[in-house]
Amino acid sequence: MMDMTELAVELSGAAKSYGSVEALRGVDVAIPQGQAVAMLGPNGAGKTTAISLMLGLRKPTRGQALLFGMDPGERRARSRAGVMLQESGVNDAMHVDEVVDQFRAYYPNPLPGDRAIGIAGLEEKTHKAVRTLSGGQKQRLYYALAICGDPDVLFLDEPTVGMDVEARRAFLEGIREFAASGRTVVLTTHYLEEADQLAERIVVIDHGRVIADGTPGEIKSRVGGRRITFDAAHHLTEEEFRGLPVRSLDLRGTRAWMLSDEPEQVLAALFQRGVQMRNLEVVGADLEEAFLSLTGHEGRAHSEEEKAS
Repeated sequence: MMDMTELAVELSGAAKSYGSVEALRGVDVAIPQGQAVAMLGPNGAGKTTAISLMLGLRKPTRGQALLFGMDPGERRARSRAGVMLQESGVNDAMHVDEVVDQFRAYYPNPLPGDRAIGIAGLEEKTHKAVRTLSGGQKQRLYYALAICGDPDVLFLDEPTVGMDVEARRAFLEGIREFAASGRTVVLTTHYLEEADQLAERIVVIDHGRVIADGTPGEIKSRVGGRRITFDAAHHLTEEEFRGLPVRSLDLRGTRAWMLSDEPEQVLAALFQRGVQMRNLEVVGADLEEAFLSLTGHEGRAHSEEEKAS
């Protein structure tokens, strides 16, 4: 029986140095059992190091890392955790069910192998060699390996890399069901819409420190203004937006994204300048705008749906 008041994961003043490089600088994060948390940060921010400390893959230079109140390297703690890495290094000559059964043997109370395979949506590949799987199917296999021990906490590192849009949607629904069962989920992803959909809490790390920690709504509320998006009838140029009260602007051919405290004035000016718009949308700032504002990183990471359109 899981104690829902128990801390699943805890970093206390955790710091990690690699020679003269300080990857983490005194991070405090406490994740209670049953919470779904997304850890976000730019490349090199320290989130991967933080996850490594939580899993016991590395030791903190200073401070402490605990998994269920124990050293993450202890067998009792590790047997309660499932981990989905981007590359699990399985023998690609083995069949899917053979690999799952091998991993199940590491846990005291594993799920039935066919159930883990079914949850991952790989029933049709049960008796196929791993080498025959597509990139997205391998990700599903890694998910099956992560959950086959029936873990209390699940760590997911970029879980949907290599999946097409439909596969991602189905996969995310499976993760939502796992989280809804009262298990703990710790997720890292570059697809911020995934974090918004799955996580009840967002922890943003930059330059080795936690710079924001709250619900997705709380994180988004830290960015004022409204997000304006539309498609134009012609190729857009920055000249057409010159002098407008826009805090950020991203133009990709005929598609525009911008953030403004005065959306009505922006739209009135664009109409006056002859910009014809379709698919116009004016909404509050999304998690991506909040992330970019917090970290000061430029650019926009588009979703798979946007890339495919």
